[in-house]
Amino acid sequence: MLITTLCYIEHKEHYLMLHRTKKAHDINEGKWIGVGGKFKDRESPEECLLREVSEETGFHLTSWRFRGFITFLQENYETEYMCLYTADDFIVPADAPCGSEKGIPVREHPAFASSDSSDWPVPECDEGELAWIRKDQIEALNLWPGDRIFLRLLNEQPEFFTLKLRYAGDELLESELSK
Repeated sequence: MLITTLCYIEHKEHYLMLHRTKKAHDINEGKWIGVGGKFKDRESPEECLLREVSEETGFHLTSWRFRGFITFLQENYETEYMCLYTADDFIVPADAPCGSEKGIPVREHPAFASSDSSDWPVPECDEGELAWIRKDQIEALNLWPGDRIFLRLLNEQPEFFTLKLRYAGDELLESELSK
């Protein structure tokens, strides 16, 4: 059994997306996903979320919401249980352009004030390339079929949901939504 978190960091109708291209033996290789990862021993979901986001982006979340619980079933892999989050406020690290010694809240960061996402800092990540993607352009990315379902749910429904996804390779065989 594998327990993970996944977070979609939001800013001005964009999500920070990770194109998984660097990690060896990665089930997500070539796919676009949010940021997150595996729980460490004795971590709560929120502790895992905050640690993983910080490790992968350098951002320190200050506002987040637990949105759903996803069960992944796939041949030849252990069952994965994922805590799904969105976040809409964070501290940009000090070494990012225009950052202070301790970092600066995104709402006060001059680069993030721009409406042009190409002006926004994009952190380095050792698991792939991060990019700010407009929510209305995410469907064009190489996503898991089940991710398309829960990304749609994040945009359509404010309530908490659970979703069970069963795969054979990259093919989604079954999805079961409980609200």
